Formats: sequence, structure tokens, C-alpha cells
Amino acid sequence: MVRALVAAAVLATVCGTGAACATVCGTGHRTAGQTGTGDGTGHDAAGPTGRGGAPDDEPFFVAPGSHAARQATTWRAAGRTADAHLMDRIAARPQAEWLTGPHPEAAVRDRTTAAARHRRTAVLVAYYIPQRDCGAHSAGGAPSAAAYRAWIDAFAAGLGDRDAYVVVEPDAVPHTVAGCAQVVPAERYALLAYAVDRLGRQSGTRVYLDAGNPGWIPDPARLVGPLRSSGVTRADGVALNVSNFHTDRTTSSYGKRLSGLLGGTRLVIDTSRNGNGPHLGPGTDLWCNLPGRALGRPPTRRTGDPLIDAYLWIKRPGESDGTCRGGPAAGRWWPSYALDLAANAHD
Repeated sequence: MVRALVAAAVLATVCGTGAACATVCGTGHRTAGQTGTGDGTGHDAAGPTGRGGAPDDEPFFVAPGSHAARQATTWRAAGRTADAHLMDRIAARPQAEWLTGPHPEAAVRDRTTAAARHRRTAVLVAYYIPQRDCGAHSAGGAPSAAAYRAWIDAFAAGLGDRDAYVVVEPDAVPHTVAGCAQVVPAERYALLAYAVDRLGRQSGTRVYLDAGNPGWIPDPARLVGPLRSSGVTRADGVALNVSNFHTDRTTSSYGKRLSGLLGGTRLVIDTSRNGNGPHLGPGTDLWCNLPGRALGRPPTRRTGDPLIDAYLWIKRPGESDGTCRGGPAAGRWWPSYALDLAANAHD
């Protein structure tokens, strides 16, 4: 239910990413099958480099052959030059790769190898927890706890020692806090802790445990115990606003409150679709395929805030949140929605 990745009155209605509250929460994560990547054509680095050779200025990998890149090519061939130019706003920027199927190792290896070849850092999302999305639009995940631990082991093997940012299980903690009846909290938190610890053993990997968004669990104190049980103190930080629409200001303020309660935990923030903020009017499913939204701040480590490690495009702009407001299934490419996001962008 990463769709919850999305002031006070709206926070109660725009609840979040989880399936625990499927009518108002949720994040519409990518579940359209296991993703894969091939060789990449990211930009060669120039200037100083950081960990693992990733450039300090623009470290994240832009994978070729994305939906947006292919759409731009198609529209140029059809004479839709202006639309193709708008689609380049998405295609030219780094986005996360979601691992959602049963065999992650090859896809993780392909993406991180391509990124390393161009001295870049891959951004990946581990999204296979049992009872994923509490049975909502992005339902699925591993069939058992043992299968999930094996899946995480395979994911880690694919990482090797190459540089990567890994976002661990969008919605899993907030869904549980919100009362998802399909999971046993202690069992879920133990699996998340296993994921944090196992992935964190890879020398080039930074691990960020998802902590939802300001509208889902408005009081961050409710997240502290569950996040600690899920290994957050051994992670590099938490991820906020995954697949949601909350502004940078609202999300960073929320994140700083949460960080203070956790002793200084660092943040990454999903800015992929928050350029116009959340929908402030009445309605349900306010996380799902909202009209009139815009691309947000481009991915960067230059955040201007010592507590925020990066702004990232974790949700892939143009991929549907689910079958709401005329959208296709969660994770499917929706060209008209992508075009609107790009046309409304302020950058």
C-alpha cells in the first residue's frame, strides 16, 4: 500500500499508503510483475566521486528503456513532439526499480551492475513482504516467512558490493500500526528487521525502512515502537511519502518529529509526484491517481538539510496506483497520467 506515500484537516482524510484503510490510504505500488533491467546508458560521471565511485553531484542511475523513455520515442515518431518533450522530464531522471516478484537476484544484479558501470548508484525497492498491501490494490508478496527470508537473501546476493539505496517494504509498518488484520505485528516486524540487517551487511548498500507519510499516521509517536522492532536503529534511515503527494515541507517537518523520537534517524523523501501537494478537497482514495498533480523536486542528494540524505523518485511517475479514477492495475503504465504530471511540473 505504498500508495499512502502521499494542513491538519486533510491529514485525517488522506491517510496513507496501507491497505489497512484501503478506501483512504494506500500507495499503489508497482506490482505488475517482476521487473528487470539490462545494460544501462547512464551519464558518465564528471568531477569528484563518493562511495563506490558514485559522483557526489548527481549520483543516481537513470536506466534506459523506461516506460517514459519508450513513450517519448513513440510520440516523436508519431509527430507528437511537444508531448515527447514533456515525457523527457520523466525519462531523463532517476527512478527506483521495484522488486515485487519471487526471484529478485538477477534483476537486482542487472540494475546495480549497470549503475556501477556508469559510476552511479541504483535505487531499489524491496516489496515482497507476506500479506503485502493488506490485500488491497498491490496485494501479494511471499507465501511464508521462510520464503521471505530466502527472498531477502537472494536480493542481498544480487546487490554484491555495488552501491545502492534500498527502500524496505513501503507501507508494511504503517499498515500494521493502522490495524491490518491479516498480519501478526511481531512476526511482521521480525521479518522487516531481518531485511534491514541482511541487506545492511552489503558494503555498498544504504537501507531505508519505510515509515509511511504524514497523512496516514499523523502522530509519529505511534510509529516509534514498531519501527524499533523492525530494526530502524540499524538502518541508515527511514523513507517517507512513498507514492504519496505530501509536499516537501510537510513531509520534512513530519520526518523531523519522527527522527527526534528515534534519536536522530535520517530521512529520504519521495518527491516524484508532490509538486502540487495533496488533494485538499473531499473524497475517498485520496492517495490514488489524483488528478491535477505534478512532478516534484528532481532526485538529488543536495537537499540543503543535514537530516535529509536525498530526495528520490521512489514511485515511478506515470505508473498507476490502482484501478481508481479510470486507472489501470497498480504498477501499470498510464501515458495520459504521466503526461499530466509532466505538463504540471514546475521544474
